[in-house]
Amino acid sequence: MALFKKRPAGKPGEWYYCLEHGTVEEGPQCRAADRFGPYATREEASHAMERAREREEEWRRDPRWNDGERGPGGEG
Repeated sequence: MALFKKRPAGKPGEWYYCLEHGTVEEGPQCRAADRFGPYATREEASHAMERAREREEEWRRDPRWNDGERGPGGEG
């Protein structure tokens, strides 16, 4: 039995998007590996997945990171 329970890192007033539950949370609720953030507002956290998709698309199209391999669906 563990003497000390490891708590998720974070502070109240910081907002996170939980990948496991698909919800916005304030402060430390889920473990860090399962969330995006911190965000300054609940609104920013609620758009975390949209922003992640946008960034992934930007990186996928960036010639500095594109090594010529085809992406999903034969794109590349």
